[in-house]
Amino acid sequence: MILEALGSVLLGLALSWAALRRLADRLPTQRVVYPAGILGALFGAYLTHTALGTGHLPGTLLGAVLVAAVSLSLLIRPGPPGLRRSAAA
Repeated sequence: MILEALGSVLLGLALSWAALRRLADRLPTQRVVYPAGILGALFGAYLTHTALGTGHLPGTLLGAVLVAAVSLSLLIRPGPPGLRRSAAA
């Protein structure tokens, strides 16, 4: 259980770092993004561990990454209006 928690924190931190490098202009400050990624990963690990049970480390970490990615995607703001395509085109 300790390895799952530590691994999910590290994966959430890495996912947050990658999101900030790739989408820095569309995300809020680092003070919001890093905790959102870490807490999303911890919740995902808890949820997956509860569903799968003990002894499924890869599955638990995969669930942690998926929930962290979803929580980070909720923070993304729309881009500049000039870059969007219109629905009629």
